[in-house]
Amino acid sequence: MYGIIHVLAQALIPAAVGKAIDAGIIAGDQRALLLWGGAVVVLGVIQAAAGILRDRAALTTRLGAAYRTAQHITRQAARLGAALPKRVAKGEIVNAGVADIGRLGEALAETARGSGAVVAIAVVAAILLDTSWQLGLLVLLGVPLMVGAVSLLIRPLHRRQQRLREQQAELTGRAVDIVSGLRVLRGVGGEEVFAHRYRADSQRVRAAGVAVARVEALFEAAKVLLPGLLTTAVVWLGAHYVAIGRMGAGQLVAFYGYAVYLADPLRRLTAAAGRITQGHVAARRITAFLALRPEFATGAADPVGCGGPGSLARPVPYEGPASLARPAPYERPGSLARPVPYEGHAPFAEPAVYEGPAPFADPAAYEGHAPFARPVPYESPAPLADPASGLTVAPGRFTAVACASPADAAVLAARLGRYTDSAATLGDTPLGDLPPDEVRRRVLVADNDDHLFAGPLREELRGRGDDTELERAIDAACARDIVEALPDGLDDLVAESGRNFSGGQRQRLRLVRALMADPEVLILVEPTSAVDAHTEARIARGVSALRAGRTTLVFTTSPVVLDRADHVVYVDAAKAVAQGSHGELLTDVRYRAVVAREEAA
Repeated sequence: MYGIIHVLAQALIPAAVGKAIDAGIIAGDQRALLLWGGAVVVLGVIQAAAGILRDRAALTTRLGAAYRTAQHITRQAARLGAALPKRVAKGEIVNAGVADIGRLGEALAETARGSGAVVAIAVVAAILLDTSWQLGLLVLLGVPLMVGAVSLLIRPLHRRQQRLREQQAELTGRAVDIVSGLRVLRGVGGEEVFAHRYRADSQRVRAAGVAVARVEALFEAAKVLLPGLLTTAVVWLGAHYVAIGRMGAGQLVAFYGYAVYLADPLRRLTAAAGRITQGHVAARRITAFLALRPEFATGAADPVGCGGPGSLARPVPYEGPASLARPAPYERPGSLARPVPYEGHAPFAEPAVYEGPAPFADPAAYEGHAPFARPVPYESPAPLADPASGLTVAPGRFTAVACASPADAAVLAARLGRYTDSAATLGDTPLGDLPPDEVRRRVLVADNDDHLFAGPLREELRGRGDDTELERAIDAACARDIVEALPDGLDDLVAESGRNFSGGQRQRLRLVRALMADPEVLILVEPTSAVDAHTEARIARGVSALRAGRTTLVFTTSPVVLDRADHVVYVDAAKAVAQGSHGELLTDVRYRAVVAREEAA
């Protein structure tokens, strides 16, 4: 609206000037001169005020569109969760969150100026038609021809911008991968190989950018040349009519003003077309990202014992033996010393039920024994099971899983944490029937791909806990030396992705953060792979003591951690094939080979 008022006031100024010349100066009428001169002043004030409001509204639109789009992109990234790196390259997200949102905002802001330009051209054409139909017809025919000529360049510009946008996303993704893995590349001597690939990709992007620049150069030239030709034609024809007496001097001045004025809305119209083209390319990429769906449905029916979104604080009750039939049995505490014999086949041929009593007879009364006393009472413990592998994690115990292949650990952790669709259950309820927020609250998976975020170390690690709990978690994760080595201790700042810490230090700090979350079920994937054996033993003791009475599952092949666990399960080919204590399982040649390989390493 402000854009239209702005251009209308501006479009009427040449007509008022022409009237002031004809009716005031040439006719010698001082009153008419003052009247039309005052009209010019009023129109100028209206134009200035409307222009300020238009630019303010356009800026609000541009920034609002950019920031709201960034919020949608952030929410979508959070909604995709673990599926995000599988579905979208890092460079694509960076470009969408930085470049595309800006182009989209600029395209929306240009609608104010573009719509004003259309109205201005229509008003000027109407005035010219009223004064001289020949001049009005020239404008009415010239503008569509000019727009048509410019539109011939828009389609190839759109295609080349799309191609450039895709190649920029690929190059950005490669740059992110190189920077994040630079230490590894230096270790294996792969810097030159990746540098060569980056140079080749960079040259392809440069060639695509030059191709876009060629079309843009023609587009910019057309934006100046075509309005200039139209303006020249209007002035020449108007001067001819004055010379033959068909128009007055004031009308000539007005026509000249219109001819000069037309150049601005015509340039704005062509510029708006270019910005909207860029915005369309960006919008297509953004909507393609927003259209991605998680790997599994996030909606859940109201399962028994859950009660829907309003009852997230109420745990799923464990109902005992009749409700849990699983291929991998959870044996009674007294039977842990008896290993499952290896007979050449998976020993869990027959389904077995959970026969042991719940470790806490009155779960609701369990409030004081957990290492981290929370205002919310400790929830009723429930077994976590994956029927596909035959793995059952007993509630309230420290369970370790040794996998013959590291890939099996990642697959099982994803199933048990519901980062992929599976038949895994918590108590009697399939994880797929629970709301995602409920699963994330009760089951936490922490692995070595987790990031440390920039900011004060205390805030990064503490979460919702207090400083006393944080100190205990630091000691349990054997991270006291890391904190003491920092100039400001826990108040020191963490660099982006924790770059100011070594690999082993980052691993221990991630473990502190996971312990501070204090979930009902904590799943750790190789939490001690980057530390020495002495530190590993201290971490195993600390985590076991701190998580006493809580369900803890550790995927590891470290004999130090395995020996500390209450129960050990050996997994081969994504199947649980043996279980018992670490000492008992050492009689199994397959298990011993995996652990011996770790000791040799």
